[in-house]
Formats: sequence, structure tokens, C-alpha cells
Amino acid sequence: MTNALIVIDVQESFRARPLWGAVSNPAIAERVQRLVDAARAAGDLVVWVLHAEPGSGGVFDPASGHVRVFAELEPRPGEPIITKTSHNAFTTTNLQQLLTARGVRGLTVCGIRTEQCVETTTRVGSDLGYAVTFVTDATATFPIPHWDAPAEQTLAELLADPRTLSAADVVARTEYALAGRFATIATVAELTGELTGS
Repeated sequence: MTNALIVIDVQESFRARPLWGAVSNPAIAERVQRLVDAARAAGDLVVWVLHAEPGSGGVFDPASGHVRVFAELEPRPGEPIITKTSHNAFTTTNLQQLLTARGVRGLTVCGIRTEQCVETTTRVGSDLGYAVTFVTDATATFPIPHWDAPAEQTLAELLADPRTLSAADVVARTEYALAGRFATIATVAELTGELTGS
């Protein structure tokens, strides 16, 4: 089965926000790079996805200069870079057509945020008939404020609020929701071992 690695929103926009100080996985770039190296070695397609909010004036507005892959990760010529404006990588892009044209039937997904764009892409991909592998330790997320919390909470206020959902709880919930329904849960070590034969 032809496989594609989908790298979702590993972009400078997130590092430009104060919330980056509470990121669940500071090693996200290194872990994504390991998956990218293994995918390339196996001859799998690597697709880079960026999230944009044109006209928003924020860090996801392309005008901000932050809507670009992490500086230490370098897409190669020929690796598609697609920009989405929805929470999943399919709805507002040509991703499905690109995968169909390449005969891709299996997806490996990683990126930022675990429970948001990465999970949503996983669910949609599964519904479209792809066999999806969700690499949790190559995703990252942040604590989530209670829906009734003030919109402009500081990071300190967010972390001090007992109603805040911890990043660890977000990750665990995502795994429970996806496993056996929408995806197979895997680790970077498991996948790089399989792909490289080590």
C-alpha cells in the first residue's frame, strides 16, 4: 500500500504565541524530522500542511510572516506544501486529489495541535477511506482553557485556573477517541523501526 506522511501545521505561527511556553512536546520538530527521514527513505510521499487565516491580523495571517514550516525542517523540492483555512487538511485544499493521483491509501499524520487539526484530519481521512496512523508523540498541543474563561487570559492565569484541561489530558482523550475507530496509534520509534528495518 502506498503511504503518505502528512505533517500538519508545524509552523512558526505557534512559536510566535505566548502559549508556546506551555507546549506539550518541545521535541516536536526533532520527532517530525525522524518521521520525515524515514518516510523519504521508504519512498513515501511527504506532504507539508500549513494553516492560514488571511486578513485576521494574527500570527496565522500570511501577512505576519509566520505561516511557514519550522526553520529547522526543510521540505524538499517536489514535496507538496499546501495551505488550508479549515481545521482539517482536506476540506479547503486539493489534498485528496493529490493523494489519489499518487495512489496513496495509507496516511501517517503528525503535527500541531494534537486534538484540533491533527485529530480532525485523521477523522476526515478515515471517513474518506484511508488507513490512518496517528503518531501521538510527533504531535504537540497546549492546555485548553475552560470555555467560560476570559478570552484574554495570560499564560499564568490559564495554568492557574483549575478548570483548565491539561495538555496531557488532551493527548490522552485524543488517543482514546481515535484508537480503533479512526486510526492506529503509533510512536515515532515504532514507525521508524518498521520503515528503516532497525
